[in-house]
Amino acid sequence: MIEQWRKSSYSGGTSDEACVEVAGLAGTVGIRDSKDPDGDRLSVSGAAFGVLVEQIKRGALDRP
Repeated sequence: MIEQWRKSSYSGGTSDEACVEVAGLAGTVGIRDSKDPDGDRLSVSGAAFGVLVEQIKRGALDRP
């Protein structure tokens, strides 16, 4: 399977922006740091990724 990593259109598109990238990987969602594409990666279930996205949208993970 060829990894198709992508980042949010809200990232600004420049390489110096701090951003994460995601990819569908054999039944999971891969998450990596866009500044270190060869570094560590996180792999979570689609359901867990959906929960994370909903929490982000609600602001549940925002710092005060």
